[in-house]
Amino acid sequence: MRVLIIEDEPELARHITRALTRYGHSASAQHDGAAGLQAALDDPPDLVVLDLNLPGLHGGEVLQRLRGAQSPARIIILTARGSVEDRVRGLKSGADDYLAKPFSMEELAARVDALGRRGGPTAADGVLKVADLRMDVPQRRVSRAGVPVALSPREFEVLQVLMQEPGRVFSRTELCERVWHRDHEYDTRTVEIFITRLRRKVDLPSSPPLIHTLRSVGYTIRAADWPARLLPLPPPP
Repeated sequence: MRVLIIEDEPELARHITRALTRYGHSASAQHDGAAGLQAALDDPPDLVVLDLNLPGLHGGEVLQRLRGAQSPARIIILTARGSVEDRVRGLKSGADDYLAKPFSMEELAARVDALGRRGGPTAADGVLKVADLRMDVPQRRVSRAGVPVALSPREFEVLQVLMQEPGRVFSRTELCERVWHRDHEYDTRTVEIFITRLRRKVDLPSSPPLIHTLRSVGYTIRAADWPARLLPLPPPP
C-alpha cells in the first residue's frame, strides 16, 4: 500500500518509513499537520499514519478534514495519548485504528497489513486500470487492449486484489487471506495455479507481461517500467 506518515518527530518518521518499506509498502513522511493534509489531498494514499500533536495543524483537525473531503484513505492514529477516552474519541472521529506510543514496529506493520486486508481502493466508477488492462468491477468484466478476457469468479477476485494495488507485492498467504478469507478453505499452493491461469489469459504473447513473480516473495501486477514495492526483511539479529 501507499502509506503517508504525518509525524513531527523526524527520527521516528524515518524509522516508520523504513520499517513499512521493508514490509512491502511505499511510504513517505510529512512533519507538519498542514503539509501532511495537503499531501494527502493532492495525492491520496491508501493509508495515513497520523500523529495528533502536530505543528501547523492538529492531527484531530487533519483527520476531520480528510473525512470531510471524503478521503478513502484508512487512518491509524499514532499518539502518546493512550487512554480509553482518547482512543474512543479518535475512532469516533473517523480513524480506523489507534496505536499508542511507545509501540513496536512489528505491531504497527501488522495493523497496517490488517487494514490493507479490508480491500484496496477502487475508482469511483468501479474501474481498475493497469497499463492497457481494464477491470470493470461492478460489471465483472476484464479486457486487455480492448479485447475481452474471460475469467472465472475466483480468477477475477485474485486479479482484482492485484489491480487494487499495482506494484504492491503480495505473498501467497496474503492473497489467500484476501480471496479465500478463512484458513481452512485454502492451500497457499492454490495461488500458484490461479496465477498461472491469469498469466495465460492476461499476458498474451503480443503484449508486455503485467503479472510478475518475485522468487520466494510473492506476486505483483505492474507495467514494465513500474518498480515493485517491496524490499526483503532484514535478517534477525
